[in-house]
Amino acid sequence: MASTTVEPKLEKKEEEVEAEVEENPTGDDEDTGAQVAPIVRLQEVAVSTGEENEHVLLDLKSKLYRFDKEGSQWKERGVGTVKLLKHKETGKVRLVMRQSKTLKICANHLVLPTMSIQEHAGNEKSCVWHAADFADGELKDETFCIRFASVENCKAFKEKVEEIAESQQTKSGESEEAGAAATELIEKLSVESKDKNDKPEDKEAPAATEEKEDKKEENADEKN
Repeated sequence: MASTTVEPKLEKKEEEVEAEVEENPTGDDEDTGAQVAPIVRLQEVAVSTGEENEHVLLDLKSKLYRFDKEGSQWKERGVGTVKLLKHKETGKVRLVMRQSKTLKICANHLVLPTMSIQEHAGNEKSCVWHAADFADGELKDETFCIRFASVENCKAFKEKVEEIAESQQTKSGESEEAGAAATELIEKLSVESKDKNDKPEDKEAPAATEEKEDKKEENADEKN
């Protein structure tokens, strides 16, 4: 008896399913045409990267390492894009690298005239250099090693850094010469100003001598 009551119900369900499939063979929901407004409206927010006033000189994908002095070993700093950015007003150039997924800064320092970059021993795709880095929010002396996908990219990076360091050295020398010239000019103006102040005193000296001579003549007349 139990079997006779269950079988019709199962057959009925199968028939209903077949009918539904025939009516909507793709299984997509019917489009009712109703429009649902979003519950929360999000406003667009301008995100500043700090690079708006800088011009990109170089942009290459790479992998960065830093040397851990305590453990005496290289540790991975991040995989991403390394950039050389030149400020539009000051002309200073800095090296910035961000991790590709999180965009976290893993290197951020100026390219100074004293910066020396060398090819990593035994690897033509890597370069090594030392810098005062500000990636962690405070200046730290770091030794970096960067690795590129090709020898050409590594060579281009190395040559560009050396070119920038040399140009910064030239600008530094020019500014020192300009400062020395300005100092010399100020000293010259100071001397000329001092000479001008001394001239009236020289003119008063003869007048004082004439007064003394007049007094001598008056005394001589009184005696006579």
